[in-house]
Amino acid sequence: MTIVKEENLAPPPGVISSLKAGFDLTANHLSILLMPVLLDLFLWFGPRLSVNRLLGIMSEQLKQLGQQDLAPAAELAQIQASLKTLMDLDINLFSLLRTLPIGVSSLMTQAPTHATPLGSPTINYLENAFVLIFWIFALTVLGWVLGSLYFTWVAKVSLGNEAHDLRWAARSIIQSFLLSILWTVIFMVVGTPLLIVFSLFAQISPNITEFAIIFLLLFAMWLIVPIFFSAHGIFARNENLIRSIISSFHLSRYSLPTSSFFVLGVILLSQGFNTLWLVPEPGSWMMLVGILGHAFITTALLAASFIYYSDMYIWLETLFEKLEPKNDSVQA
Repeated sequence: MTIVKEENLAPPPGVISSLKAGFDLTANHLSILLMPVLLDLFLWFGPRLSVNRLLGIMSEQLKQLGQQDLAPAAELAQIQASLKTLMDLDINLFSLLRTLPIGVSSLMTQAPTHATPLGSPTINYLENAFVLIFWIFALTVLGWVLGSLYFTWVAKVSLGNEAHDLRWAARSIIQSFLLSILWTVIFMVVGTPLLIVFSLFAQISPNITEFAIIFLLLFAMWLIVPIFFSAHGIFARNENLIRSIISSFHLSRYSLPTSSFFVLGVILLSQGFNTLWLVPEPGSWMMLVGILGHAFITTALLAASFIYYSDMYIWLETLFEKLEPKNDSVQA
């Protein structure tokens, strides 16, 4: 602490100042709102891709199996109830275009889209499981591509680095696309066993399940900052996907309290404003206000995250440079 005081080191980047910078920058570059606005308009007015008919066919086949005593009735009834819940959700498969953690922000993935000011949208029903798998794969990949373009565009505007040319943009898009694939594989490899374990716990005791969920949430809170900033090194520091993940853990290690507060602030602001944007009915033109407001808030928060990441990393590098000579002299 004495060394830091002697060097008169500038304070680390502030959460509020980074958020303000993100909002100011977005207000001055409204063109970066284009992708989230277009995606929401497509999900609102465009055709819908429904799986309800396929789920109905599956439910009817399960019913026939139960009548023929080819499977336990209790298990079939549970599966049918799950299918009924999915049908009630009336899922639009085009919502898969909104991918995480890299993706174009979207409000309409959280809103019912069964009605628009122009009338009911066209609904295309899927009736084949193989066609469903194809659509899931194709829409997810397209979502990754669109998300990579969106992040690259916002990062270019936010960081204002002259070295961020077309070559940088192409490399960033490729690396962020590969990062999306990597995170998907990790979540599937880790999530599938966890789902099985939680199912076993639920069969044994609800108390054990609650304890396991609390433990998992505490562990997830420690990982949320590295996951949130996992792609930022690609855009801010021109790193590859592996190095970018390592850099996010490095940033989290030395700035966890401040970075956790920043990530928490981003989540609360985003979800809090979503409650406001979702107030209008989908059949009202007022939903357009929600779409524009959502696009502005989420894009501003994304821009603020790039600004915060870049400034924090520069601050940490400055800190280490000033501490190293002092540490060497002490050891000598």
